[in-house]
Amino acid sequence: MNNLTLNRRAALGTIGAASAALAFPALAQSGKIVFGYTAVTDFASVFVAAEQGYFTKRKLDVELKFIPLNSTIPAAIQSDSLQMGGPTPSVFLQSVEGGLDHVVVAGGGITSKTITGFGLVAKAGSGIRSAQDVIGKKVGVPGLGAFLHVTFRAWLKQSGVDYKKVNFVEASFPQHGDLLRGGSIDAVVTADPFMSRIVDSGVGYVASYYSTFLEAGNHTILYAAKRDWATKNAPQVRLFREAVQEAATFIGQPKNDGAVRDAIAKYTKLPPAVVAKVQISPPGPSVSEKQMSYWVGLMKDQGMLQTDPKVANLIFK
Repeated sequence: MNNLTLNRRAALGTIGAASAALAFPALAQSGKIVFGYTAVTDFASVFVAAEQGYFTKRKLDVELKFIPLNSTIPAAIQSDSLQMGGPTPSVFLQSVEGGLDHVVVAGGGITSKTITGFGLVAKAGSGIRSAQDVIGKKVGVPGLGAFLHVTFRAWLKQSGVDYKKVNFVEASFPQHGDLLRGGSIDAVVTADPFMSRIVDSGVGYVASYYSTFLEAGNHTILYAAKRDWATKNAPQVRLFREAVQEAATFIGQPKNDGAVRDAIAKYTKLPPAVVAKVQISPPGPSVSEKQMSYWVGLMKDQGMLQTDPKVANLIFK
C-alpha cells in the first residue's frame, strides 16, 4: 500500500478497528490505573517509577500493560481498557483531531542531538545507503502516523525525496528483524533495543541515523488520558506526574544507570545484555505548549492535520 497517510476519516476508522481488536477487558476495580506502553526506552520514567516504588509510596495502583502497536493506544484509552497510555505525539494529535477528547498528563522521552538510538536499518545486501535509495522500496514502521513514521518522512523531504514514492508497512518492533530476514521488507525505521539486535545478528545494518537532524528537546512519547477521566481523578493524575518526575531525577543520576536498565529490561522483555548497549532518551516529565506546537507544525507540513489544535487546551493542568 503506497503513501499510507492517516487523515481524519482514516484515523477514526483505525481507532474503531483497534478498539474492537484489543482484548483487554474494561476495568471494574475503582482507582486502578492501567498504563499502556510499547517496548522502547522512551518509557523509562514509568518503568523506573514502578520499580523504585514511586507509585506505591503515593498509594497509586498502577499496572503496566504492553501494547504491541503504538497507534492503538488511544483506542484502548477511549474504550477504558487503559486509563493512561503513551502514544507518540503524532498519534495523540491525530486521535484528538479524529474526535477523541484526550489530554496530555505528562511526558516520556525527548529528542536529543546525541541520541542515535533510532534510525533507518536496511536488509543486509540491499545496498540502501541514502534517502534516495528507499524510493520504490518497502519500509516497515512501528506505527503508521506514529513518531518514527512522521520523522522519517520529514527527513526524506529534507533530503529531496518525495515520501509518497516509498511503500510504508506497519509492523511492531519485535517483528522487524524477522521481516528483514524473510525479505518481505527492504528496510525498517526502528529503535533500540531492536535496532541493536538486528545489527548484531547480521540481518541488517544502519543506513542512516536520520534522527540526529531532529530539533532537540521535543517529546517522543506523551502520557495521555481521557479528559473526563483525568478531571474526575485529578489527584491521582497529579500524583502520577509527581512519580514520573521523581523517576526522571533518578534517571538523570549516572550512579543509577544499572537500575534504570534493569527496569527497561524487565518491561521490554529484552535480554539485559541487549539493554546494556542501548542509549536511553533523556526524560521529559513536563510538557509545554511550545513542545506540542513543534509537532503540530511538523504534521501540518505533511498534511496529517486539517485543523490547528489549541495546544494549551490539550495539556492537563
